[in-house]
Amino acid sequence: MNKRVNVVGALIFNNNNEFLIFKRPSNKMRGNLWEFIGGKVEPSETKVEALKRECTEEIGTSVEVLSEFIKVNHDYPDIKICLTIFEAQLKDKSFELLEHQDYKWIKLEDIDLYEFCPADYEVLEKIKKEF
Repeated sequence: MNKRVNVVGALIFNNNNEFLIFKRPSNKMRGNLWEFIGGKVEPSETKVEALKRECTEEIGTSVEVLSEFIKVNHDYPDIKICLTIFEAQLKDKSFELLEHQDYKWIKLEDIDLYEFCPADYEVLEKIKKEF
């Protein structure tokens, strides 16, 4: 049985009550689907350290990690993950796409207009309820 991989993501809101989503590269697994920025936790790091590192690698700026928002277990055909989403804030309002093909700031009422990675749907349901 494959071991579950720890993955982290950032839920980042702006002052307009919109949150930030990113479109995966078309050449990766789950390509062209939308997701929260983040990635795999390396064995030598905490979840918070991993999230800061991933944001720097993927958008060229770090985040201030606030509180844990939700933890979700999801089994994809190729990987089993334990996804932890943290509320976070961008340290720098300007950033660049170093890995993803697009990004959007979206409002709660627009969530259903985007096709997300399957593991994110439980996260999105909680966002709809709490914000």
